Amino acid sequence: MVDRLVESESRKLLGRLSAVMAEGGAGQARLDRIVGLIASSMKTEVCSIYLFRDAETLELCATEGLKAESVHQTRMRLGEGLVGRTARTRQVVNTANAPGEPGFRYMPETGEERYSSFCGVPIQRLGEPLGVLVVQSKNAREFTTDEVYALEVVAMVLAEMTELGAFVDTGAALSARHQQAVMFKGTSGQEGAAEGHVWLHEPRVVVTNPIADDPAIELERLRHAVDKLRVTVDELLSGATSAHPDQVQVLETYRMFANSRSWMRRMEEDIESGLSAEAAVEKEQSLARSRMNRSGDHYMRERLSDLDDLSNRLLRILTGQGRDTGAELPDDPVLVARNIGPGELLEYGKKLRGIVLEEGSVGSHAAIVARAWAIPLVIHAKNITSEALNGDVILVDGDQGVAHLRPEETVKTAFRDKIAMQARALERYASIRDMKATALCGTTISLHMNAGLMADLPSLEGSGAEGVGLFRTELQFLIRNKMPKRAELSALYARVMDAADGKRVAFRTLDIGSDKVLSYMKPNDEPNPAMGWRAVRVGLDKPGVLRMQLQALIRASNGRPLSVMFPFIALPAEFYAAREEFEKAMERERILGHPLPETVEVGAMLETPSLAWAPDQFFREVDFLSVGGNDLKQFFFAADRENERVRRRYDTLDVSFLGLLDHILARATSAGTPISFCGEDAGRPMEALCLAALGFPMLSMRPASVGPVKHLIRHCNLKALRGVIHEARDSGVASVRPAVTKWLTSQGWLM
Repeated sequence: MVDRLVESESRKLLGRLSAVMAEGGAGQARLDRIVGLIASSMKTEVCSIYLFRDAETLELCATEGLKAESVHQTRMRLGEGLVGRTARTRQVVNTANAPGEPGFRYMPETGEERYSSFCGVPIQRLGEPLGVLVVQSKNAREFTTDEVYALEVVAMVLAEMTELGAFVDTGAALSARHQQAVMFKGTSGQEGAAEGHVWLHEPRVVVTNPIADDPAIELERLRHAVDKLRVTVDELLSGATSAHPDQVQVLETYRMFANSRSWMRRMEEDIESGLSAEAAVEKEQSLARSRMNRSGDHYMRERLSDLDDLSNRLLRILTGQGRDTGAELPDDPVLVARNIGPGELLEYGKKLRGIVLEEGSVGSHAAIVARAWAIPLVIHAKNITSEALNGDVILVDGDQGVAHLRPEETVKTAFRDKIAMQARALERYASIRDMKATALCGTTISLHMNAGLMADLPSLEGSGAEGVGLFRTELQFLIRNKMPKRAELSALYARVMDAADGKRVAFRTLDIGSDKVLSYMKPNDEPNPAMGWRAVRVGLDKPGVLRMQLQALIRASNGRPLSVMFPFIALPAEFYAAREEFEKAMERERILGHPLPETVEVGAMLETPSLAWAPDQFFREVDFLSVGGNDLKQFFFAADRENERVRRRYDTLDVSFLGLLDHILARATSAGTPISFCGEDAGRPMEALCLAALGFPMLSMRPASVGPVKHLIRHCNLKALRGVIHEARDSGVASVRPAVTKWLTSQGWLM
């Protein structure tokens, strides 16, 4: 327990700090008074406050004890010196021998003497670094635990005051927060460009009273709120008796934290030191987020994330600031969130103009939904939820994986030109919607679309696709909190066939695992889930689920043609076992007297290099093959497509990968087996053109890509392009992309 005398001194310091803040004045004047107050209270020769002027640079914004003229002139990079180390690690640096510390930087421009003692405390809010609070003294001593704690409490208040705009003044470091133009460089989850206004999925809780007037009242408020939180968690647990054990385990973890004596004790100590109940919760939440950012342990990160979520619940109870803020969804909403599940995303519907996530992955269910709806998506936009406010103007560049928040006029103008160009292109594509993708050489390529929701099906007519080359059935499992019933699935699949109006729909059986985990199915803690228990492997190990889905598909066909394909087939034996389950389901339906499909196609997705060398018998017996380019490429190059460091390193038009595709095409052609290519590359015009030139007669892509791909195919000679590709390969180049780019440019299709 923190010493009572220190607690009293801490409250006195915060009381004086509150009085300084109440005096008003410009931001610089407030900072100047604050550093003098802290130096006096801590009995140190120096107190300085450094704030970030940009993401990589700290600026001395106020000091007591250093030269006044060095303020706003002294700057250092993140990680530079002890101040920069404090900011980079987000941890306290406390030393009695500062000059002897690795990385120490002496700053003669500040007029500083050789101060031995140094204590740097990060100023941070919910894990977001804002600056560093520093005290220095000549005496060679480490600051005590109680002194460091007092500085942490002050830093917490400074963070809240910075957030509320208490230190706004001239200069970049003192500029108003949430008003400047900011660019977030993330990763493209779905191409496209959109302009709109921010809609925060979880509006940020704002703490307006970080300093407590009466600790006794604040302690009572905290205890009352925690009691209410515990009741809420208990109610969630009692209502989760039928939930999956893992869901119950998460709630048990919540209850453990809600009843944690150490968590409660730390918040009580924060209040006794002078913080309000809300500020105490947020202080501990900030420390948890900071530890979460540093932790490399997956289990520890999950537990800290649970504590973070529980803290948000407690803050909403204390402040009364729920998710429903009364704000109205704008006409052009761009959803901004840390992450979002498929069910929550589907509730927003197609009204969203764009989506920007701090987390997410290119293969997540949120990305799948965004691609299906052709909504631009940027993922890995770090800290955007801390910076964005509801109603802010935002530009989403899904092509580059960039989001411009509160952009300047020049950026807006350039971006609007880009959107206008895309709109004109869409008009051009609409004019060829009902035409075939027939190249100048007379070769016709069949273009199909990928889907996974009923809402996707209207795109079948509007896109000009000839059918659905891949219907992802797992989305109906992902958006629920329990296993769907056979009758529900049958009704859904029947509506899909009705909407297709006689056009072919290839239903892919449940493809879960890897990055697609069902909340009601126990996940496996696998070191490499992309190569683990997933897709057909799950179906064969849980045949009851597979049979239920196959029966639903057969009943949905109701005498119509049915195409089913099994995902992630690595060995012919897996296909034969899955096909046997289909045949059993057919026989059962026959015995029950239900109508059987008019015709049946049972195919496989070729997503592993091993299947490319399967025996001839397999290629003859499978009804059709769909090359799953996304997975095939990641396994061929041993490059995880969720890993940004490596996934863009390898080129689809690399001659070695094209050689694999040639081999697969030759095997299928020799066996007389229909084959298609499905994946992101099928929807990229240049790659799609090369796939068609190689000999793929059918490509399946997102609906929005059908027009651009069809347009390019109709204006090119595939036989001539095939010659360009073969000539480039024979010349010994690593990739045919430069040669294809040069050829397309000479044809006038690339500028």
